Parts: sequence; structure tokens; C-alpha cells
Amino acid sequence: MKHLLMVLYSFAWLVVLGISAPWWLWKLATTDKYRDGLRERLGRVPARLLSAGDTRPVIWIHAVSVGEAIAVSGLVRELRRRAAGYRIVVSTTTKTGQSLARERFGTGDVFYYPLDFAFAVRPYLRALKPQLLVLAETEFWPRMLWECRRSHIPVAVVNARISNRSYPKYLRLRLLWRRILAQLSLVLAQSEEDVLRLQRIGAPAERVRYGGNLKYDVRAVADAPVAVALRAALPAGAELFVCGSTLEGEEQLLLQAWPVLIARHPELRMLLAPRHPERFAAVAELLEQSGISWESRSQWMTRGSQELAPGSILLLDSIGELASVYGVAKVAFVGGSLVPAGGHNPLEPAQFGVPILMGPHYENFREIVDKLRARHAISIVNPVAVSAYIMDVLENPASLTAMGARGGEVFAAQAGATDRAVSALLAVLQMTGERK
Repeated sequence: MKHLLMVLYSFAWLVVLGISAPWWLWKLATTDKYRDGLRERLGRVPARLLSAGDTRPVIWIHAVSVGEAIAVSGLVRELRRRAAGYRIVVSTTTKTGQSLARERFGTGDVFYYPLDFAFAVRPYLRALKPQLLVLAETEFWPRMLWECRRSHIPVAVVNARISNRSYPKYLRLRLLWRRILAQLSLVLAQSEEDVLRLQRIGAPAERVRYGGNLKYDVRAVADAPVAVALRAALPAGAELFVCGSTLEGEEQLLLQAWPVLIARHPELRMLLAPRHPERFAAVAELLEQSGISWESRSQWMTRGSQELAPGSILLLDSIGELASVYGVAKVAFVGGSLVPAGGHNPLEPAQFGVPILMGPHYENFREIVDKLRARHAISIVNPVAVSAYIMDVLENPASLTAMGARGGEVFAAQAGATDRAVSALLAVLQMTGERK
């Protein structure tokens, strides 16, 4: 029965790709991020993975994009320390995730995750012979799970979560998912609610348990080049409003609110950090049309990081520096939340004790936001009255400082997920070794 399901799955996957082929071909021809790593995605194992001369058994960790790569950073570091007899390799799906992973984990141990076809998956399993596959969050690709089962490779999931948006879809297909998720050896969920959801959609109850959120253990360095430059360039009394991980539609709302904010708070400066690098040019054009004084991070750093003028905006057109920049902020807005996109990670500013603003769409980080809201450590902004909500926060400095301090306390109190994950993964390896 399971074999028949995989045949049907592969056929359906081929049909979907066939129907969407014109779109994919157009994207490949016009967009660099879709071409990058194409051979690796199609099953061509890169020579750098094989030529490293490292003969240790492999633990393969898959982190989809930048957020997941950051989340597993501590996990990779601790596994390399506590399981030095293993080689840790990391795959990503997106180009930005690949760039960050190569920077953090080393180019020779990082590659693109293969498409979910046997012809793409099997070459990696044969070449790497992983002793354990670790998936971050909810990367449940049926073919990969099936091939790991055939090869007797245990699969674990860390930082697992089921969003409000995807939960009903999983429930509708729980009979199918029960067969797929039965192949998992261990699932560490972000919250107790995620534990229940995973069990309800078919994950074996005895293999699912609370692990906590790895992102609470991520400590951003405070010395990224732009953060250092900002500290030196901001005069006494200057206030920096950092708007991070913004999506299309949010920059317009923030720019509309900006003249009102600086009229009451003339010492404000804004740092605007779009979520996706491919939107840097579009946001730059938006800033140009707004008539507001602005400059890109690359231009500003090139000309010597001179003092930012009051009321001006700095466009962060770089990758991997935002978390550090939050540490310079007077107040931070976390994007993907004024528009219905599920939100982004509010822990990045929380770790610095920086007051956090977010829109009402935070479904992807509901567990984190709920904890912050319970401690009054975050303020939820109404999209139809952005300037009024931000103004209300800025004009209560004592409340603002206390809110930031409570956010730092929430961050510190939730630490420990990395240690729990490493211990659980080592136990899976030990159990697997005993069976062999």
C-alpha cells in the first residue's frame, strides 16, 4: 500500500511540474535565484561535498531558508562539539539560506536540498550515507522520508510547528499524513499546542514531544559592520526605528506614517530592511518616489558611515546583518505582520531588550508572540492606524523601556531548546547504533 502511495505521489508531482513547466522555465530564464544550485537540486552531488576528505559518518541537517539556518546554528555548533565523531552537513532550499549557511557552516559542508524525486534524492543518500537526517520545522517531503525508510536512515524533526493556516489542510489529509509521518523517529515540537497538532495529524504520539524553540537560543552578535557603524554615527539623543523583514505593502504604510512620526519626534531615524534581497531595488524606487531623505547601507558604508540626518531613512541592502542592527534600535517593528503573511521572528529584537511592534498577522510565530503578549512585552499595531499606534508607544518612554526589558526576560527564560535537541538526537543515534 505504501509503495502504491509513493507511485501516486510521484505521478502527481510530475503532473504538477508538467503543468507549471512554462512558468518554471520563464523563472529560470529571468531570475538568478531559480538557476542557482539547479544541478544540485536535480541530484548532482557537488564535488565539494565529496572532496573534503572527511570520512566520518554524516548527520544531515536540512534548513529551508535564512530563518531556519539561523535557528539551527546553535544546534550545528553543539553537535560538532558533542558529536565530534560525526560530520555535520547542511542543506537549504533558498539562495539566501544557502549564502548564510555557507558563511556560518563552511562551503564544503553546505549544499542545495534535492527535489523530491527518487532520481534526485537517491544520489545524496548513496554519497553521504547519513546516519541521521534532521529536518527543521515542517519539511515533510514524502519521497525523502520514503527513501530514508528504505535505506534504514532515521529521520528526526526539530523546531517542529504546525501553523494555523496549514493545520486544517493537514487534518483533511490526516489518513495520508499518518502513513508519511509514521516514518519519523523523533519529533521535537516548538510548543505543547504543536505537540497536540502533530499527534492529531498522524505523527506517532510516543515519538512527539515538546522541545522548545531553537530560536530562543540564537544570540545575534552585536558587532556586524553596519551595527558598529551605526553606533558611531548616531549622535547623543538620536533614536533609531528599525523596521525589519518588511514585505510588499508594508513599506508603503511605514513611509506614509513617517512624516507624522518625525514631526513629533524629530530625532528619529529609520532603518528599513526588506525581507527579500530581490526587492531591494523596488524598495529603493519607492523611497526615491517618497521624497524622504534616504540612502542605502552599501552607499552609506562606502562613503565612510557619516552621521545620519534626523528624519532620514537607511535602506539595509545586505543579508545577515538585521539581527545585529536590532541591538541599536530604540524601538523595532517586525514585518510580515501588517499584511497577511504570518509574520517574522520577534525574538531578534527581544534578545536585546528592544521594545517590539508587530502587526496582527503573526500566525507563523504565534507561540512566541503569545508569550510576549502575556508579559506585555510587545505592542500589536493596527494596519489602518500605523502612525497613531507607533506614536502612542514612542510617547510613553518609561512604558517603552519596561516593555523592552520584559521582552528580554521572556527571551532568557525560554532558552534551552538546543541542549534538549542535541541530547535527543544523540539518543536516536545511539539507539540506531544498538539496533545495527
